Amino acid sequence: MLREVRRKLEEEVQRIDHELRVTLPKEIQTALGQGDLSENAEYEAAKNRQSTLQARFAQIQKRLADLSRIDVAGVPKDRAGLGSEVTVENLESGEEVRYTLVIPELADGNKSFVSMASPVGKALMNRRVGDTVTITIPRGTLEYEVRRIVTLSGDVLE
Repeated sequence: MLREVRRKLEEEVQRIDHELRVTLPKEIQTALGQGDLSENAEYEAAKNRQSTLQARFAQIQKRLADLSRIDVAGVPKDRAGLGSEVTVENLESGEEVRYTLVIPELADGNKSFVSMASPVGKALMNRRVGDTVTITIPRGTLEYEVRRIVTLSGDVLE
């Protein structure tokens, strides 16, 4: 799971690095050759793109550093944590919903992969079976009871 995210981010870093070192300098040099920079849309676009890519490059580098500090061995085995599949029951409707707690890059609402940084993810982190959870989302408030947890290590808590 983490290896794939790291690989994708490293590929994006390589693509951005190539664009910053090869493609954009050529575009900027070509635009400079066109004369008056005050009305040169190509020059302005290339400089804006360069600024955006530099910011994204720094953001990815920070994220890669953050990912390298995640200790999978330290993920709890007795409660919900990174990689846990958490089944909850909506106390109002009785409907069961299953969420998998993931890092933000893997979050996908269609697959019920929720970021640990999202309201749902934050509310479910470190919960145990039987805990009642109140989650405030843009549509309102949800009341859940944790029914089942399958931890990253494969332990099933019911």
